[in-house]
Amino acid sequence: MPLPPHLTQHIARRPQRIALLQHIAEQGSITRAAKAAGISYKAAWDAIDELNNLASQPLVERSTGGRGGGGARLSPEGQRVLRLYQRLQALQAQILEAAEESSDLDLLGRLMLRTSARNQLQGQVSGLRREGRHDRVSLALGGGLQIEALITHDSTARLELTLGTMVVALLKAGWVRLLADEDEAEAGSNCLLATVEEVLAEVDGPGEVRLALGNGQTLCAFAEADWLAGQRVTAGSSVRVQFHPSYVLLGVPA
Repeated sequence: MPLPPHLTQHIARRPQRIALLQHIAEQGSITRAAKAAGISYKAAWDAIDELNNLASQPLVERSTGGRGGGGARLSPEGQRVLRLYQRLQALQAQILEAAEESSDLDLLGRLMLRTSARNQLQGQVSGLRREGRHDRVSLALGGGLQIEALITHDSTARLELTLGTMVVALLKAGWVRLLADEDEAEAGSNCLLATVEEVLAEVDGPGEVRLALGNGQTLCAFAEADWLAGQRVTAGSSVRVQFHPSYVLLGVPA
């Protein structure tokens, strides 16, 4: 089965994150793999979440609280992606030699931008509906989950969106709101049920909440420590999250 184009492009431009898979395979621990990769434990979790969200199947199977700060191993799909990465490494030298000038590589780097959005969810366009000056785009995330994005007609045309198009939905963590038990979801907004994986408290400012969706994809949100304590939100809690369709940015392979 071929890899999703979004994941293939990610491998090409973010090899250090794919290399983390090698360390997980060798170390069997997220903490030890992060140390071997020269990144923080938090950065390792971010990388794993991003890779799992972009892949059609999870690449890393993990369990919190294991020996060494959380056990982890590659899934069969993760092993396959690692083999692909190793083949790409072998081809890298040939690509560098083929570049006519060093400026060619700089140009390619500018054309393949990174994004500051913490949440990246792969989905398939399952519906397109005109609403005034905008289009409401329905995205099937898999596992029966669906979200909607609200974009301009020009954006729909420029991205060449049609039913069945694979896209990546980008969503900043600050745009994801956790709902209290008594809160009603805002009409027209996306509302998903999630399980809290981890709460990273901050001394000053809102804490970071890692959320697992029912289809295996993940989200990151921010919430004030007092609110989390008042709602008794801890690892394992079930929560509802909300975000408006206009906050959902869409991307397709260039």
